[in-house]
Amino acid sequence: MLEVLAPGLLSTIQDGGRPNAAHLGVPPGGACDSWSFAIANLLMGNPADAPVLEITLAGPELLVRETCTIALTGSDLGATSVGEGRPLTPGIAHTLWAGSTVRFERAASADGPDGARAYLALAGGIDVPRVLGSASTCLVGGFGGIDGRALQPGDVLVPARRGDLSAAGRAWRPANRLGLVNASPIRVVPGPHLETVGMAALSALVSGDWRVQTESDRMAVRLSGEAIASASGHSAMISVPMVWGAVQLPEHGQPIVLLADHQTIGGYPVIAVIIRADWPRIGQLAPGANVNFQPVSQEAARKAWLDQQDALGRIAREISEDQSWDGAWLDAGG
Repeated sequence: MLEVLAPGLLSTIQDGGRPNAAHLGVPPGGACDSWSFAIANLLMGNPADAPVLEITLAGPELLVRETCTIALTGSDLGATSVGEGRPLTPGIAHTLWAGSTVRFERAASADGPDGARAYLALAGGIDVPRVLGSASTCLVGGFGGIDGRALQPGDVLVPARRGDLSAAGRAWRPANRLGLVNASPIRVVPGPHLETVGMAALSALVSGDWRVQTESDRMAVRLSGEAIASASGHSAMISVPMVWGAVQLPEHGQPIVLLADHQTIGGYPVIAVIIRADWPRIGQLAPGANVNFQPVSQEAARKAWLDQQDALGRIAREISEDQSWDGAWLDAGG
């Protein structure tokens, strides 16, 4: 069990989200970086949808009240077992001993290789109730996770498989160096409103240099750059259903990319949509990060998604076959 001593900037419990509750006006939610979320649960031998802790930009300080195992993935925020001086490297399932303290020593950087968010998984997932089929924290609705809010001092994170240390030492070493953030442009397919705003809007998006604004959050990544003009003069349009990854064009011409907690409907035209395989990359962008876009076909988008799922399957097999010294040492009663 982990007791929260300090909550960090924004630490929330997330799982795969609520994709079937949009008709109720509920955002899909879930992990902003579904890739790192999946790897964390694979390392712990958890169900694919098990709730984890999503840590944004700066991590919490946690007191280990009962010996347990954790897996860390995503951005390397300098997690350390204080007292031992032991770094808790992403991509490995670590044993935490009762009485120790976990601290995240550094904040995410816009220029760093990893991104804005880290994920912490416990054995079997974090034990919290499900609301509308999901344990994810819905901040705007005030439900899910722990009382529908970010972590606060005094909160306790309990593993669903309490006392299970069997994952200790499992590793997938590339887990903290996925090349998700700065390696290449974010891929997009054309949006549904180009006939209204003009194809030049998409051309301006993919040829522009964009920077992530500090106002970005789990609802959307807000970008700044040379304003994109609309052939329709940004005339009002009827609100339509919105999806994760939609690139909206407001009147001021600065694009907004919708993330996990996006509103279910919106009235801004959508000039492009991030392909699903690149959702983890857009979800890891920290304020101040630079981003570019590349248009691809729907066929290429489908192939990228299938390739990513195949890669996760291979990683699952690699993790299950891993025989680590840490695990052998625990089995020997060390």
